[in-house]
Amino acid sequence: MRETPQLWDELYEFFVESLEQSEVKLHEPLGEKTTYRSGGGCSVFVEVGNVNDLNAVADRIKNTDIPIAVLGNGSNLLISDSGFNGLVLYLGDGFKSLSIDGEKVFAGAAAILPVVARRTVAAGLTGFEWAVGVPGSMGGAVRMNAGGHGSDMSKSVSRVEGIDLASGEPFAFSLRQLNFSYRESSITSTQAVTKVVLNLAKGNIEKSEEEISDIVRWRVENQPGGQNAGSVFTNPKGDSAGRLIEAAGCKGLRIGTAYVSEKHANFIQVDRGGKSQDVISLTEEVRNRVLEEFGIELDSENHFLGFN
Repeated sequence: MRETPQLWDELYEFFVESLEQSEVKLHEPLGEKTTYRSGGGCSVFVEVGNVNDLNAVADRIKNTDIPIAVLGNGSNLLISDSGFNGLVLYLGDGFKSLSIDGEKVFAGAAAILPVVARRTVAAGLTGFEWAVGVPGSMGGAVRMNAGGHGSDMSKSVSRVEGIDLASGEPFAFSLRQLNFSYRESSITSTQAVTKVVLNLAKGNIEKSEEEISDIVRWRVENQPGGQNAGSVFTNPKGDSAGRLIEAAGCKGLRIGTAYVSEKHANFIQVDRGGKSQDVISLTEEVRNRVLEEFGIELDSENHFLGFN
C-alpha cells in the first residue's frame, strides 16, 4: 500500500465518522508531545478516548501495511524533522485509570509513572518508589522496561493487556511472556498496551515518602531539566555511559541546536526550536569519540520515529 495524501484523507474521514470518543487530526505536529520538543508532524493523529475506539482503529488498519506508531508521554522519543508519514495513536484520559486492590495495582497505559509511584506509596505499598523520577507512561515503560535507582518495571509487573494493531487481536502477557531484559521487552511497535497490573508489597508510608523525597532531590542535583529525553545511551555492562562520555571529553560538546549536558554527560539538551537532526549528529559524534577512546560502542536508549 502506498501512503498517499488520498489515503490519509480517507483514513481521517473514516475515523472522524466512526470514532465516538476520540479526537482525530490531519498533519498534527508531534514535537511538543515529546520531551525533546523537536521534530515534525504525522499524517493522521488520533487521541484515542476509550478501548472501544481503539478496537475500531485496529479493525480498520489490521492486515494493512499502514505505518503505525503508538505515542506515550514522549519522554524517550525523537521525532524526525520531516515528521512521520503514518498514523500516530495517543491514548487519552480514558487510559489513565488507577486502582489498588490489596497489593495489586491496576493502571491504564496512559497513567504517568510519578503519579503511580506517589499513589501506591500513599496506599501503603512499596516497590515502585523508583518510578517517581521517570516521566513516562505505564505503557511506554513496559515496552522499554524503564527503570532507575536500582529497579525497573520487570520487578513489579505481573501482567499487561492490549491490542495488536497489525492483527486486530487482543493480547494478555504474563511477566514470563514479556521477556524483560535491560531496557527491552517483547512488546512490539504495533502492540498498544492498554492496562498494566503490578504486584507490590506492603510497606511503611513514612519510609517510602522519605525514599521518594531522596530520589527527587538526587535527580534535581544530578540531572538537567529542560528539553531532553533522559539517558541517551544504555549503560555498558559493568560501566556507566555517562562516565565514558565525560572521560572522552564530550561534556558541553555542541552540534547546532543540540549539546551534551554539563550536568550529566549522558543527557543531550535541545535548544528551544531546535532540530532533531542535530541530536542525531551529536549522538553519532559522541558514540564515535567513545569508541575511539575506549573501544566501546554505546547503544542508544532513545526510540526514533520518522527516520529512514
